[in-house]
Amino acid sequence: AASPWSVEDILTEDDEQDRVPLQKLKLLGESEELRGLLLNPHLRQLLLTVDQAEDKSSLMKKYMQEPLFVEFADCCLRIVEPPEKENILPE
Repeated sequence: AASPWSVEDILTEDDEQDRVPLQKLKLLGESEELRGLLLNPHLRQLLLTVDQAEDKSSLMKKYMQEPLFVEFADCCLRIVEPPEKENILPE
């Protein structure tokens, strides 16, 4: 039986700087904000389309023009790379 693929199978050394640690990825599953966004059927369809696409890169460029997809991407980035406190404007 073939073993399941691993991250090392798809990442090269050049990609390593883009790698998100597993503990940060787990934070995505704990986010109520992200969970709320994923209830949107239109966003779910966009994500499914990206997942199944042959040319993910060009599709991602297209979808980054969609406000809902940008909101999803921004939410994910805030979770895995929280903004530094010095860059946050006081309320």
